[in-house]
Amino acid sequence: MNGLSDVRLTLQARELEQEQRTPVSLAPAWSGNLWNCFWMRLHTRRQLLELDEHALKDIGLNRSQALEEALKPFWKV
Repeated sequence: MNGLSDVRLTLQARELEQEQRTPVSLAPAWSGNLWNCFWMRLHTRRQLLELDEHALKDIGLNRSQALEEALKPFWKV
């Protein structure tokens, strides 16, 4: 390993320790309430349908996975 890799591992270990001490919130940071969460989920799922193959590949999905996610009801995670 080179010095840069050692630094990354050290930093990641510190971040993991901090995350373990920090209580986890199940609600996303952007949601003011449940309806905002539902609206954001509906909006982002619809946007999946508009992405081209290159954009889908960038986020690690294929067309069938994007379609499956986009067709889920907004209340399902």
